Amino acid sequence: MTQLTTQLTIVANITAHADKVEIVKAELIKLIATTREEEGCLQYDLHQDNDNPAHFTFYENWSSRALWQAHMNAQHIKNYVGATEGMVKEFTLNEMTLIG
Repeated sequence: MTQLTTQLTIVANITAHADKVEIVKAELIKLIATTREEEGCLQYDLHQDNDNPAHFTFYENWSSRALWQAHMNAQHIKNYVGATEGMVKEFTLNEMTLIG
């Protein structure tokens, strides 16, 4: 039986305050190109809920947890956090492992 790689899947849910949706969306979009160029980034896709435009989901795949953690400490992530301070109503993040 072959063992799956220790690839890390991240599902991040961001809900913006209703009056800040467009600002948060613009700041999230800014993260995409830079992140996709980062070492270890296999997939980095942003989604917006069809029924609730304030709800965004990043679906990410990283080659390792260490490289994902490097991403989380990158300057462009810090810039996003600063630019959206007080604009995000809720943020949840799940670290997941592919099992089948």
